[in-house]
Amino acid sequence: MTDRAFSVVRAGALTTVQDLGRPGHAHLGVPRAGALDEPAHRLANRLVGNPEGAATLETTLTGCALRVRSATTVAVTGAPCPVTVDGAPAPWGAPVHVPAGAVLDAGPATHGLRSYLALGGGIDTEPVLGSRAADLLSGLGSDPLTDGAVLPLGPVHGPAGAADAVPHPGPVAELVLPFLPGPRDDWFSDHGLRTLATGRFRVSPASNRIGLRTEGPPLERALSGELPSEGMPLGALQVPPNGLPVLFLHDHPTTGGYPVIGVVPERHLAPAAQAVPGTPVRFLPAGRTGR
Repeated sequence: MTDRAFSVVRAGALTTVQDLGRPGHAHLGVPRAGALDEPAHRLANRLVGNPEGAATLETTLTGCALRVRSATTVAVTGAPCPVTVDGAPAPWGAPVHVPAGAVLDAGPATHGLRSYLALGGGIDTEPVLGSRAADLLSGLGSDPLTDGAVLPLGPVHGPAGAADAVPHPGPVAELVLPFLPGPRDDWFSDHGLRTLATGRFRVSPASNRIGLRTEGPPLERALSGELPSEGMPLGALQVPPNGLPVLFLHDHPTTGGYPVIGVVPERHLAPAAQAVPGTPVRFLPAGRTGR
């Protein structure tokens, strides 16, 4: 194994290799996958001099710890967390020099859910359909990290990038999800549509990379039948029989038989990656400007 590698000291609750995903394969039943908080992923790569599409690590809630085999520049973005190198404090949201043999530890998120670790050269696991992203639904890409695993790094692309300030929206006090109604909003009663736009929802603990599940008032349907399976886009608001909307995220199935009441445009999805269970959720139909 080349010295351009790292070993996993602490894998954390769920840490996966992610990049910008593998779009364009839905006709094969392959989800897009990729980093849920794409802006945080892109920023981490920029800070270490990688192309935006280089593979990073996406951690969940508890962070992870790595021992690098050669001196490496690392940056941690996304959910803020304590960062240390061999126990000494290091900055979050900035390039960090990690000497050969040292341990970089990205600790538990202080708020938010997912942090992103970029290492100079990017994680050089074997690509599948043009992407290194781990897809937890289909099983494509690398498995989630485990303690003791060794992952390769690619060649360094360039010097670490500079940033005068690292943008971060702060804690997600309320997740506001603008959506375009349809294509199956006519399967819901007027009362059901009003409930979606005005009801008090919150993020369910059952949420994951496949979908953000909600708790709250069920949506009343006008039609009681079921649909044949049809294509499901990223950001679809699918409503299963319990009446509670599910926001499809990057590992979502490419087809489904429950009605889609609306679709959240991709540019509004990144905050969903950082919304912890219990976070209030407000659905905002197109054409409304909010309170």
